Amino acid sequence: MDAPLPFAHGGAPLTARLRVAPEDFVVEEILGYAADGDGEHALLTVEKRGANTEWVARELARFAGVAPVAVGFAGLKDRHAIARQAFSVQLGGRADPDWSAFPHAEVRVLAAARHRRKLKRGALAGNRFVLTLREVAGDRDAAERVLAALVARGVPNYFGEQRFGRGGDNLAQARAMFAGRRVDRATRGLLLSAARSHLFNAVLAERVRQQAWDAPLDGELWCLDGSRSWFGPAPFDATLAARLAAFDIHPSGPQWGRGDTPAAGACGELERGIAAPMADLVAGLEAAGLEHERRPLRLRARDLAWAWSGADALRLAFALPAGAYATSVVRELAAT
Repeated sequence: MDAPLPFAHGGAPLTARLRVAPEDFVVEEILGYAADGDGEHALLTVEKRGANTEWVARELARFAGVAPVAVGFAGLKDRHAIARQAFSVQLGGRADPDWSAFPHAEVRVLAAARHRRKLKRGALAGNRFVLTLREVAGDRDAAERVLAALVARGVPNYFGEQRFGRGGDNLAQARAMFAGRRVDRATRGLLLSAARSHLFNAVLAERVRQQAWDAPLDGELWCLDGSRSWFGPAPFDATLAARLAAFDIHPSGPQWGRGDTPAAGACGELERGIAAPMADLVAGLEAAGLEHERRPLRLRARDLAWAWSGADALRLAFALPAGAYATSVVRELAAT
C-alpha cells in the first residue's frame, strides 16, 4: 500500500463529514465563453441533483429525439452533489423542444441558447464550489491558520482519489493492460490517466516532503497559470520570483510520455528517481505514444471564503481551474 500523501500545512486540524446531503457539495462549471447565439446546437445550462452526468446526457438525447452522440458535455460531475453544468444538443434544423418540460424532477434546464459547436470534453475554464462541512470537530484556531495559509500559498495540486477508481483499482488494471491485457478504448483512456496521475502524485509528494512544491528546484519547468503551456528550464531570477509570488506561474510535475523528462538539474534527477521504481508504468505510457506534458504542482483556490455556522458546520466557497480537485483543498483542512 502506498504511503499517505503528505500535507503542506502541517496536517488537517479538523475532522468533518462532507456530502451529508447533495446540497453540501455544490459545483458550477465556468465555461469561459458565452453561447454564439445561432447554430444547430442548443447550449444548455442544467442543474442536476443526485444524478449522473452521463445519464443526464442520455435523457436529454431521448427528450430531444436525437442520438446520444448528438449530446456533448465538458466534464463529469459527481452524482452526490448539486451540479450546474453545460450540455450541448445537436438539433440540426429543428426548433428547440420545451426544455421546461424535461420529465425528471432531479434535473432542471436553467437556460438554453443556440451555439455553433458541440461541447467537447475538457472545454472548461474551471469550476466554482460551495461546500458545507458538517459535524466539524477539532482546533478552530489551527483551522483558521490553515485557511490563511491556503490563501497565501495554495495547496499541492494532487489528483484526487476518484482518479484511481474504486479502491484504487485503476492502477492495478493499468499494470495489467501494460502487461498485455486487452481493454476497450474508454477503459484504456481511464487507465492511462491513472498511471500518469500516480506518477505525478508521487513526484509531488516528494516535493511536498522537501518543501519545494511551491518553490523552484534547479532545472525547474514552469506552468502558466490557467493554461496547459509550460516553459524552461530557465534560471530563477527576480522576474520569475515575482511571477511565482503573483501566482502567474507554478512549479510543475510530469505527465509522463515518450522520452526522458525535460526537466534538468535537481528537478530532473528527482523525477527520474521517483519514476525508476515504476518503470513498468513509464514504459507503458511511452508505448502508448503519449507526449510528455506538465501539470502545476501548486493549486490556488481563487476567491476562497469561509464562514462557521453554529457549533459544528463550516461553509467553504472557492473556484478552481479545470482538472483540479476540490478534495485537494479540503484535505489540508479536514479529514472527511
